[in-house]
Amino acid sequence: MKLFVDTADVKELETCLERGFASGVTTNPMLIARSNCVDFGEHIRSMIDALIKHDAKIPLSVEVNTTDPAKMADQAEQFVNEFGDYPYLNIKIPIGWNELKVIAQLAKRGVPVNCTCCMSYNQAVMAASAGAKYVSLFWGRIRDIGYDAGSVVRSTRESLDRRGLDSEIIVGSIRHLVDVNEAIQAGAHIITVPPKFFPQMCGHPKTDEAVGQFMTEFRAWEQAVQANQLKRAA
Repeated sequence: MKLFVDTADVKELETCLERGFASGVTTNPMLIARSNCVDFGEHIRSMIDALIKHDAKIPLSVEVNTTDPAKMADQAEQFVNEFGDYPYLNIKIPIGWNELKVIAQLAKRGVPVNCTCCMSYNQAVMAASAGAKYVSLFWGRIRDIGYDAGSVVRSTRESLDRRGLDSEIIVGSIRHLVDVNEAIQAGAHIITVPPKFFPQMCGHPKTDEAVGQFMTEFRAWEQAVQANQLKRAA
């Protein structure tokens, strides 16, 4: 199981990279728009620079920003030309009947594809069969339409394993901390998580209580030792 960082914020990305747990990065057009950048290409390059700075040899998924499959192919080519010097670049293509053709074409050329916006078992299996390296299932949105996201992930994982497909399941659309736990338990290969959840994943009130107790008793012992040393010195 791997943790990806779901962000287009360079500072957030660097904060995670400094802590060493990130196994990949995912972006999407909405995250780019919310990053307040002024130039798409320059912003992606700044993310690549951050990865290189921290010697993070991990996948970076960059998503097309058009709904026209023909333009998706052109845009994917543009991304490869512009950012392909980063050897871990992945192109995000949304699932769809005509989009499968783009996925297959890229896969045949050896361009890693992250097929995004999958909401069902069928979509994920079709994407994997077309050659997608990653299939991204949207946990929160699947639950929004009344389906059990855990069952969708489990069924997809079982089928990929049984057929020997190399695709990995990325679970995104994380809304709550428990979503991360349940997605891991359901068999996702990867969870892509908004940075705000990572500190929560490391924290627990009982941890704070235990550390506080350890330090309180150690300081009391330390003070007692120092007092005894002063008495002997006197």
